[in-house]
Amino acid sequence: MMWQDLVFMLGSGLSIVFLAPTLRDSNARVPLGTSLPSMGIGFVYSTTFFTLGMTFSALGALAAGSMWTLIALFRSPQGISMQLLGRENLALFVADVQYWLARRRSDGPPAEQYVSFDRVSTHGDAR
Repeated sequence: MMWQDLVFMLGSGLSIVFLAPTLRDSNARVPLGTSLPSMGIGFVYSTTFFTLGMTFSALGALAAGSMWTLIALFRSPQGISMQLLGRENLALFVADVQYWLARRRSDGPPAEQYVSFDRVSTHGDAR
């Protein structure tokens, strides 16, 4: 075993220890915007470590990703639900992606996407 494999495994183990109180606390509310990216990162790290032959690190990252999955399912503000995959939410996500892509493809310079301070102050909205 490489010493780096041990270090990464211990780090993942510590994150599980620190996340356990959140999972046990029925009043804890963790936004999906926090738990889903953390879950994804854990699974990507797990795959990466596995392909590098760092089995213990891969298992630790998989366990951390699984812990974030449980937090997303049981400690999100919506409670136990799969509303993220609901038809309305999925449609909203697709609409947001289409809007973002359309703005990225626009011919105007990127600076025009933002409101300058001068424009706001000329209208008397902010000073």
